[in-house]
Amino acid sequence: MLLSGPLLAGAALIAVARAALPASHTGGGTRSWWRRGDNLRADAQAAKDAAAQAFYELDTAQRDLKISIETIGAVDNSPPAQRAAADFAAFSQRIDEASHAYITAVDAYDLDHDELDSGTASRARNELGRARDELIRVKADLERFGESLGPLLSKAETQLARVAPAVEQARQGLLRATTALDAVREAGLKADDLAARLAALAPELTRLNQGAGVHGVQETLRRADEVRAKAEEIRAQAAGLPARAEEIDHRLVSLRTRVDAIANRVGTVEPVLSELRRRFSAACWQDLQQVPTQAQQAVEQARTKLTEAGKAREEQRWPDATSRLSTVRALLNDAEAGISAAAKRLQSLNEVARDPKAEIERTRFALRDAQRLAMAGRSTPDPKHARPLDDAVSRIDRAVAALDGRHPDYWHFLTEMAAVRETAGRVVAVIREERAAGQ
Repeated sequence: MLLSGPLLAGAALIAVARAALPASHTGGGTRSWWRRGDNLRADAQAAKDAAAQAFYELDTAQRDLKISIETIGAVDNSPPAQRAAADFAAFSQRIDEASHAYITAVDAYDLDHDELDSGTASRARNELGRARDELIRVKADLERFGESLGPLLSKAETQLARVAPAVEQARQGLLRATTALDAVREAGLKADDLAARLAALAPELTRLNQGAGVHGVQETLRRADEVRAKAEEIRAQAAGLPARAEEIDHRLVSLRTRVDAIANRVGTVEPVLSELRRRFSAACWQDLQQVPTQAQQAVEQARTKLTEAGKAREEQRWPDATSRLSTVRALLNDAEAGISAAAKRLQSLNEVARDPKAEIERTRFALRDAQRLAMAGRSTPDPKHARPLDDAVSRIDRAVAALDGRHPDYWHFLTEMAAVRETAGRVVAVIREERAAGQ
């Protein structure tokens, strides 16, 4: 804390009073300076001058350190920074006390008075000397305290040095975003959503312009980084808008062609189902009964969404257009998957009905491979590996035996073979992971 107004006023009044004294009181006059203890008077005056110098130096040191404390406080709110502020407040109290003692001693003695006796001069010299010594001690302690603030002050100054460049980068980012938007509009493209996002950053720019003194260094740096990042995102999206529009146009054409192609394929599903019903048991085709209806509904919904996407493109509602096109693609994927599933089902059933041995051998080979791996380096397999493989052998036997019936469920047979191969693959993966971990 710096000297309060009354203390400074007292010091100023003393200086003014000394300057206003007539020459007869400081050097000449009717009474000789050397007549009554003038050596003591001179010593007292020297002590007063020395104390005044110490007072001035302490006041200067305090002012300089106060700037450092304020710099740290503006940037750093950590416990060390808070302790530094508290310690400085304690030093300010000591400074006030030492300064008060000095000013009290100065006010107590008029060293220019003609009737100043040797005892008073001696007391003045001693009190002023003690005041000077205390001022010097406090200044030394204050300087040591200031040196201890070096790391905190260096960090704070580094942070402050970042403020101006960060704010400037944010401003430049906004300028680039604005320029990119202007270029897009000149090309005849709308960018209303981007313009709205850019306009929303205007209040943030106002706060940045108000400076760190109003909002704090850390908050200003955070805001500057956020504004710069958002402005860059807007700029990039604006710059990519022509390519985005071109991509949407291409997808509209491509998906229209695909809708027509899948619509034509929907008609192929019913003949496939008819053959499945005629040649295989109900369990082989029952789950495919709804494929034609579902595929047709998916195609109709895709056409509707495609129309909406085209309208959004005309109105340059880019997010809406992109969203509708994604929905169209998902609907067509579902329809195509159902149509393909029916065709693949018929093909698989035809193959297994003609010769189930190939499927059986393929499955037994996968199972034997898993069994060999389970036995590698062991006299007996680990039960947790052997058990699922033994169960898989039984599943194969039961599935093969089921083919001897009058109306074999070939689809059940195929799903059982696939499940056995999956089990074998899972056991192989577990064994390899365990051995890799053991290495």
